[in-house]
Amino acid sequence: MYTPNQTKGVSTINSRERFLTALNCEQPDRVPVWEMYMNGSSIVRVHGLLNPDTAAVETRQDLTGQEGEDVIAMYCDIVEQLDLDGSSFGIAVGLVPGGEKTARDKFGTLHKLSDFGEPYPLEGPIRSEADLEGFDMAAMLDEEDFAQIIHIIKRLGSDRAHVVQIPDPYKISWRLRGGMEPLLMEYATSPRLVHGIKRIATDYYLAAVDMTADLGVDVIIMPGDLAGEETLMMSPRHYREFIKPYQAEIVQHCHERGLKIIKHSDGNMWPILDDLIEIGFDGFHPVQPQCMDIAEVKRHLTGKACVLGNIDCRELLVYGTEAEVETSVEETIEVAGPGGGYIICSSNSIHPSCRPQNFIALTRAAHRFGSYK
Repeated sequence: MYTPNQTKGVSTINSRERFLTALNCEQPDRVPVWEMYMNGSSIVRVHGLLNPDTAAVETRQDLTGQEGEDVIAMYCDIVEQLDLDGSSFGIAVGLVPGGEKTARDKFGTLHKLSDFGEPYPLEGPIRSEADLEGFDMAAMLDEEDFAQIIHIIKRLGSDRAHVVQIPDPYKISWRLRGGMEPLLMEYATSPRLVHGIKRIATDYYLAAVDMTADLGVDVIIMPGDLAGEETLMMSPRHYREFIKPYQAEIVQHCHERGLKIIKHSDGNMWPILDDLIEIGFDGFHPVQPQCMDIAEVKRHLTGKACVLGNIDCRELLVYGTEAEVETSVEETIEVAGPGGGYIICSSNSIHPSCRPQNFIALTRAAHRFGSYK
């Protein structure tokens, strides 16, 4: 019988071992604490609360794929001060800002920039099958794209798990196509074009995995929403035809390189949750509380994949009190923690609307209630 320990005990394993033990669907000494993504302004605000005597740094959300060195240093401080069990950062795509809040990445996609959300593709380099010829994303990767990740690993060391975000080939594909809508339409009208784009995206992914593995990274997370709160964005049949085979190829390659891999998708993923298990994903993130019950998900995935997330970042971390956050953390650990195979974090990310006090409360409550007796 699992009961949360009210005091933080002495750990017998380090953070990396704790994180990987949970990803193996096993029980470590306590529930690992982690966060998939914090944007630049959130990093500065959280760091300011933890270090009130430090000078304030003005920053915007990362629009170019490259946070400044000061923000990266602050991020590492946060990981250490809040005793997070792992880091998480993405590969830069070389966005070069242009006029009217736009930027073009190194692969040719023009994005609309936002202070609060991800850059949104306005047009992509691939419009027809003719554009597929000779288009090689993998060849455009270089060491500079991994500079932030290298810095974080050197600063935090090997005692913590290091996670790298590489978008789902579905997400890469709709960026190359210039938007999600035209790509989804072409599932029906131009399947050869879709498969051609997915091949390019997957070859890039495999090359990025190889470069990542050589850096000493432990885990890949594959962001890219496949569902809304009601159901999938495409039919399960189309998912199995146009997305699943490429995900399976990537998962196999990650495992061959000794890496764990987690699938991230918001929304109601029940229609294809078993597909993710069949593919071999080691974890499922973030179990959006508006449409998936974490107790039910944990029962379904026990022994098959680790469960990550579920602390509501749409309402609770934005509008809630610190006491309400603590209660949610305790209740979530009660239902998702037993037997291990659970890593606690938000239900998506720590975005600019999240109160930094609430993120700090989340992590401290997770340490308080997460120990296994």
